[in-house]
This record gives sequence, C-alpha cells and structure tokens, in this order.
Amino acid sequence: MRKYIIVLLLCLSMSHYLASAQPQQQQNRLTLIEQRLADLSQNVPGLNQKVETAVSNSSLQEFLKGLAATHNLNIYVDPSVNQKITGYFSDEKVINVLMYAAKQYNLDFTFTGSIISISTYNDPLANLPPPPRLIQIQYDPNSDHLTMDLQDDSLLQVAKKITQLTNKNVVLVPQLFFKKVSGYFQDMPVENVLEKLAIANSFKLNKTNDNVYVLEPLKEGEEIVTRENKNVSPNYSIKKTITRQPGSTLSNSINIESSESGKKFVNLNVVNAPIKDLIRDIAEQAGINYFMYSEITGVSTASVQNMLFNDVLTFILQGTKYTFNVDKDVYLIGDRNDEGLRKHKLIRLQHRSVDSLLAVIPQQIKGNVDIKEFKELNSFLLSGSEPEIKEIEGFVYQLDKTVPMVMIEVILMDVKKSKTIETGIKMGVSDSIVSGGTILGGLDFTFSSGDVNRFIDRIGLNNVFNIGRVTPNFYASLKALENNSNIDLRQTPKLSTLNGHAATLSIGSTRYYAASTQNVVGSLNPQTIVTQQFYPVEANLAIDIRPFVSGEEQVTLNIDINITDFIGNASITAPPPSATSKFKSIIRVKNEEMIVLGGIERNEKSDEGSGIPFLARIPVLKWLFSSRSKTTSKTVSVVFIKPSIFY
Repeated sequence: MRKYIIVLLLCLSMSHYLASAQPQQQQNRLTLIEQRLADLSQNVPGLNQKVETAVSNSSLQEFLKGLAATHNLNIYVDPSVNQKITGYFSDEKVINVLMYAAKQYNLDFTFTGSIISISTYNDPLANLPPPPRLIQIQYDPNSDHLTMDLQDDSLLQVAKKITQLTNKNVVLVPQLFFKKVSGYFQDMPVENVLEKLAIANSFKLNKTNDNVYVLEPLKEGEEIVTRENKNVSPNYSIKKTITRQPGSTLSNSINIESSESGKKFVNLNVVNAPIKDLIRDIAEQAGINYFMYSEITGVSTASVQNMLFNDVLTFILQGTKYTFNVDKDVYLIGDRNDEGLRKHKLIRLQHRSVDSLLAVIPQQIKGNVDIKEFKELNSFLLSGSEPEIKEIEGFVYQLDKTVPMVMIEVILMDVKKSKTIETGIKMGVSDSIVSGGTILGGLDFTFSSGDVNRFIDRIGLNNVFNIGRVTPNFYASLKALENNSNIDLRQTPKLSTLNGHAATLSIGSTRYYAASTQNVVGSLNPQTIVTQQFYPVEANLAIDIRPFVSGEEQVTLNIDINITDFIGNASITAPPPSATSKFKSIIRVKNEEMIVLGGIERNEKSDEGSGIPFLARIPVLKWLFSSRSKTTSKTVSVVFIKPSIFY
C-alpha cells in the first residue's frame, strides 16, 4: 500500500514538473532572444530606429521583410512563417516590434553575425510521449477488499497487479492477452470485483477447485447472465436471457433498467417474439400496470437500447391494428377502434387556412380518423387512435408555414408620336361663304369672290390684260397644315397576392355601336319593322400574374397582360377601331429586381388625296386641282415588372 502511494506521488510530481517547466522554458527562450537582440543593436543601428506603420491582415513574412528593407537589417524569414498580422506601431523601436512578433506568433530567432534567421518555434517537449500510466489498484488485506480505477488498461497487467497485491492467482487465456478493460470499483471483495469486471468488459470468470481465478472470453452465442434478486439497488440491471442452444435460431433478451429519477429504460433484443408475450414480459419486469382489451396477435423483431416504455410500445404496435392509451398510469392496450382507446384533438393552424389543407392530407394517413374542419376557429378536430392522430398532426405541422405575400408593381408605358400634313386648294360656288381663316400656325384661309376679283384686278396691270372676273358666289380655300402630337401614357398598378395565387386587374372603357334589323310582318298588308340593338365593345388593360417564391428569394412569375385601346371614332353603326397588345410569359426574377418584360412598336402611315381626275396627277398642276392629307404615327408599349416579397 505504501509503495503504491509513493509511486503515485512520483507520477504526480513528474506531471506537475512537466506542466510548469514548459512556461518557464518559454520565458527563458524569449529572455535569451531579447538579450541577443540588445547585444546586436550596438552594432546594427537599425534595431534602435523608430517604427511608424500600420498593417491589417497582412502576411507576417512580408511584414518582416519590409521591416528589414526599411531599416537596413539582414533578416531571413523561413517559409514556414505564414501567419497574418494586424496592428499599428507608432514611435516604437524595431527591436521591440521583433520581440512582439516573437511572443505573439511563437517565433524563434537564431543569429549568425548580423544576420537574423526567423522561423516558427517548435517546442521539443511537445513531441515527447506521455508518461506511462500506472494501473491504479489498492488492496486492503484486513478486509480483503479492492479499489480499482481502470481506464483502457491492459487486462494482462491488471491480473498481474491483482495477483501481486492479494496473493490470489488470476490467470488469463491467451485470447485475452491484448484486451483492454475499464471500470471503477471501490472497497469491494476481490471475487466480486473480478465478477463485475467480467460483466462490464464482456468476458467470463471461472474459479477452479484450487481457488485460481481464470478469465476466459465468451463463446459464440453466450451472454452474461446476472443473478435475479428482488432486493437489488435501483441502478442494478435485471436481465432475462434465453441462451442460444446449438442449432437454435432464437435468442431473445429483455433488460429493464431504472434511473435515479424512477424512469424505466428498456434494453430489448428479440427475434420473431409474439407481441402479446413481449408486452406482458416488459410490463411485468418494469412493474407497469396494463389492461389488454382484445386478443393481440402477430410477432415483432427488435433491438433497442435505453428506450422508454412508451416509445417501445409505440414502435411495437406501429403498423398493426392495435394501439394504446394511458389513463392514470395504467396502459390500455387493444384494437384502435375499441372504446376508451380513441382520442380527440383540436389542431389550430397558425399560418395557413383550414380549407386549403384538408384536401391535401393523403388518404393513406387519414385511415380511420374522422376529420372535421371549423373555419371559425381555423382548426381541425381529429377523432381516432393516437398514433394516427400524431401522424396527421406531424403532416399538418410540416405544411403550416408562413405563406409569403408578393406585391407586384407593374409600370405600363405607351409612347405615341404622330405627324399629319394637309395641303390643297378648293374652289367652288356657294350661296353663303364666310371669308377668313388662319395664316400663322398653319394656313387654312377661305377667299370670297370679292377677294378673288381684287386679286385679279391687281395682276391685270391696269387693264392691259383682262383676265376676267368670278361670279359673286365664288370662293377659294387654301390649306397647308402640319400637326405634331407626342403623348406619353403611364399606368402604374400595384397588385398583392399570396404565393401561388393569381392577382388579376382589369381597367378599361366600353363603347357601343348600333345594329339595325328589318323584319317584314304580314302577307296581305306587309309592314316593315326596324329594330335597333346596341352591342358593347370593350378596351381594357387586363393583368393576370401568378407568383411562385422559391429559394434564395427568387420569384417565378406567370404573366398574362392584355392591353386594348380605341384608336379612333367610327359611326354609330360600326364597331369602333381598336388596337391590342398582348404579353404572355414565364420569367424568374430576384426579389425587388425590376425587369423589362417587352416592348411593342406600332407604325401607322396613311396618305389620302382628292382632286380632279387626270389633272390631280399632273406634276405641279396637281397642287391646284387636288387636296392631300398625309399622316404618320408610331406607338411603343413597354412593360416593367418588379416583385417584392413580404413575410
């Protein structure tokens, strides 16, 4: 005993010496480097120069090289120095900066003349093997008790140590020479310690007639069997084992362990065991009260460790037509449809609507569960067996997530540009003519007969040439007009909808045209009846967008845009002319990113003219005998779309 304590104290002293020697050696090494740098600074003035620099996440090797180049130092930096340095050095000597680097980054300095070699310091004590572990065994000869603290120790050395201390022979068969064992035993008889050591490390103990303890490995199919004792402590394991016989394929084991808090943990290893017998054996060994409402058939194969009885029972009955319920610590076991085994549970949805989830619950997991929806509570009421209710509850929980809201900004731009030129001369006779018109801003002027006659008199050169005169009802109209029109139409509707649901907007106007129908009634005295009916024609801005939010805030948009405009006026009996632009596309865009969906450009040209036949086509003369109107227009439609996600 005294020898063991001395050896233990020596080991503790050695470990304490090694633990304290390492910091002391490090301090001595840095003191020696500082002294060598101080001696070298007497001949190398650059070491005493002041440093003014700042570095951030820079290479330590490049920093030291720059320091050497700036202050005329001979420094060699080993490639193994690859750390990063961050710092600000102001009005500090180079020698102090080098010492800071040595301490902070564990550097080693060697000196050759004025050359300083810098490398990573390798502690020679770091690679030393750990001291051999002493097997901690104490023996009290007065009580014949052993105390052991084993941690992955050699079983051969443990047996040798026990034999030396107790003078009781402990031998091993060759198969256990290299086995490692662990365990802690305090103040127990030698035989009990060997027995518990064998149980804890999966080998067996035999005692010969001459009181020699023989340690042997377990044979194939053998299991450790403990004594059954009703007075065991709460942490003691009671194990019921059926040992495998030669040629047998069945090996069932049930082991119940109790924790300090009183919970029962089941260790189970069964093959094709009847479910009824399995539940009965587990419940009886664990001291659990139960009732079986119906005959339970079927077999089960399982291998579990440290599982609560509730969980074991759940897994055994899963997939069968049986279930269980707990009422005042009594387990009620039977058919899922038996009275007393059905449960009711209200599942309240947090994020989704109840009508959107009921249809997607698979029929396979509904089973015999009755599901009622209550829209007022946004909840499901489930009635059925507990396992099936839990399965539905887990499925609903996976889908009851926050649905993103998507706001879609749509900018519709129509840019219209048109140009119209009207020219021509009109002459005629009319009873009522109003003379006058506009000259500036476009020529549109009507001359009366008096105006024309005065003009003829002026070009008659004092009656030298008599061109003649026009009738009093004569008139002449001159027209030369140019109209330019630029129209910028901008519409910015905003639509909001839930993810996966369509947002629809329709804005427009309606015009009507009349259609007349004539019906002849009667044969002897036929009468014609005219009926008139008005039909609507719509010009709308129709937007239909369905967003789908995916990962990384990507939004897929199904877009359908239909733009219809009235482009002119028509008579009441004809439908009004209209122009239509359509966009239909599927795109993907990032959150709050604006894209151009498309642009359509429409060009319209019209050239109209009227005049006297043949004369209206003769060059130069056609300006006197015709009038013309030329129109050019261009319309560009552009659509911008920007989705924004809100949770």
